[in-house]
Amino acid sequence: MRPLLKTSVLTAIAAAVGTRGTKTDTAWYRKLDKPDWQPPGEVFPIVWTPMYSLIAWGTGRAIAKAPEDERGRLLALTAADLAVNAGWCWAFFDRQSPRAGLVTIAVLNGLNLALVREAGRQDRLAAAALTPYVGWTAFATALNVSIWRRNR
Repeated sequence: MRPLLKTSVLTAIAAAVGTRGTKTDTAWYRKLDKPDWQPPGEVFPIVWTPMYSLIAWGTGRAIAKAPEDERGRLLALTAADLAVNAGWCWAFFDRQSPRAGLVTIAVLNGLNLALVREAGRQDRLAAAALTPYVGWTAFATALNVSIWRRNR
């Protein structure tokens, strides 16, 4: 299977699993004290759709450019990153825990940085495609921290 197809399938699975775990229509979520700078709910799918495309494309390109003996490690890093990405939704929403979300997103930030670093070792354009993901996750981290602090 071609690298881009593999990363596209992994990304689609992560998106589907994450979407299933996102529950913004619960009384618990509606009662949370959220900061004024949180974007409206409609913004998230608008941001995530192209973001997931960039993740699939950037990681697929990096894997394709990598030497054969490094491809499996880069694919495993991609899979781990996407699993934690989807897991955040379940930690935050399903467990109804901004704290669990914060722990999960901290791990995700580390994986994101490792992914960009490893993609950059293979191809600058692949790494550049992943940088919006790092930026968005940093913003999401700040939002998660704010929600956790306001609702302790």
